[in-house]
Amino acid sequence: MTATLIWILVVLVAIGVYLSWTAGRLDRLHVRMDAARAALDAQLLRRASVAQELATSGVLDPAASIVLYEAAHAARQAEEEQREVAESELTQALRAVFEDPAQVEAVREAPGGEEAARELAEAVRRVPMARRFHNDAVGAARRLREHRKVRWFRLAGHAPFPLAFEMDDEPPAALVERAS
Repeated sequence: MTATLIWILVVLVAIGVYLSWTAGRLDRLHVRMDAARAALDAQLLRRASVAQELATSGVLDPAASIVLYEAAHAARQAEEEQREVAESELTQALRAVFEDPAQVEAVREAPGGEEAARELAEAVRRVPMARRFHNDAVGAARRLREHRKVRWFRLAGHAPFPLAFEMDDEPPAALVERAS
């Protein structure tokens, strides 16, 4: 009888340790996901800021400046629910403005344009990487949260279910080709 109780206690302790380890792993995944989201937000803000600076610098034609400025401003001011759409619209505006390699060359030839074009090319190249890192972290957390043991024992606590950040992040080819 005593040996049976000891074995039951050992099994319960082992289960408790395993559940505690799983909860810690889930917590680390949530921390990784939050850090990746902060990095993504920083890259998106940097891209929008550089686009706004370029739009107001006078190196673009007036129509392109207006399109780029409005898209960048909307991306910076978007509420969380509309952020993906606003960022996608900024990407589309960047592609529209910089689809022609001649436009990129005109920007580079303007005073201060080489630096502005290089900075924008860097920003648009970093956004897809940051989004990929964020979505990878979200995917790992989601896969763990879908396990029965996590759901049954409510190991995720009250943390919201992780959501991927989906947006159009294809950079303008003429801008990134020249910068490479």
